[in-house]
Amino acid sequence: MTHTLVRFDPFAGFESLRRELFDDGPLRGRLGKLPTTDVYTNDNKELVIEAHLPNFEEENVTVSLGQGALVIQAERHEHDEDKKRKYVIRESSSSFYRSIDLPEQAETERINASFDDGVLKVTVPLKELSAPTRIPITGGHNGHPAPEQS
Repeated sequence: MTHTLVRFDPFAGFESLRRELFDDGPLRGRLGKLPTTDVYTNDNKELVIEAHLPNFEEENVTVSLGQGALVIQAERHEHDEDKKRKYVIRESSSSFYRSIDLPEQAETERINASFDDGVLKVTVPLKELSAPTRIPITGGHNGHPAPEQS
């Protein structure tokens, strides 16, 4: 009798589960509808955050700053009663949350946000950092200069 060793892969079933749910199943097409966020810099002079929120209105979106992070939140609630049917209420809600750590050189007092056609654009100006100062290293033992040789 021969025995064959087979390497156990704990993630082997995830790909088939993903296909079953997203490609062929009930969540097909919904992945593309999730809000996306782009974070990039323009010439190292500003940090730009674009949150694509197509199903939200401007009044549903908030931008706040705290503890060195920019926080974007959006929440929408829909409530609809069908008067022709008794005791039927239709409710749905959607929410979005994203926290972005800002770099040290962010000029937080000059942050600008706009909302246009479902896209929130936040611009964070960046201060120019001074070049690092080079510290000379001196030779020697225990912090004392090495004796000169003649």
